[in-house]
Amino acid sequence: MKSLYKYTLTAFIAIIAFAFFPAQADAQWGIGGTYQIRSEVPENGYGIRIHRGILKKLPLVDLGLRAHFTFFTEDVDRTVEQFGNTFNFTEEITTFDYGLDAVGGISVGLVKPYVGLGLGANTFNLDLADASDDPQSVLPAEGEDTKLFWNVFGGAEVSIIPALKPFVEYRFVGLDSPDVDIKEEDGRVVFGVMLYF
Repeated sequence: MKSLYKYTLTAFIAIIAFAFFPAQADAQWGIGGTYQIRSEVPENGYGIRIHRGILKKLPLVDLGLRAHFTFFTEDVDRTVEQFGNTFNFTEEITTFDYGLDAVGGISVGLVKPYVGLGLGANTFNLDLADASDDPQSVLPAEGEDTKLFWNVFGGAEVSIIPALKPFVEYRFVGLDSPDVDIKEEDGRVVFGVMLYF
């Protein structure tokens, strides 16, 4: 698993280095922050994204590459009854993902709808706090798991101020056969703002 993670990270860095080195003088860059909501625990997360425009000579059409990183964390109190005993513990659930996407949009006045798809990696980590030391208790297994994912998304940016563009997006993520208690598919709503320069 560690070798898969190492190869994934190396490939991701190589793609970023290749994609983001200047290929044309008028390429537009953007950096932004996001707040994301999903149905599974942890439900709320924060992220950053970096955007680079490509092929700027096309009229009305914006094509680009986007790197993104998202972090979710939550503490969940649990109670398990076993053999007449009650065990209380706290699950510290942390998950983060990073990836690279291809994005295409159409500029229509103040609104730019866009769609995209990409690949990335998701790391899920579960730690137990305040758990019973009873070796007979059946508690969730602590540990970390990293899986590759694909994602598709659609959204819209609003150009109220020329360089600062708020956006809303829906993103659908499919994980590759996770071994931990996490859904294979994850839909999330993303709110954020991008600063272009």
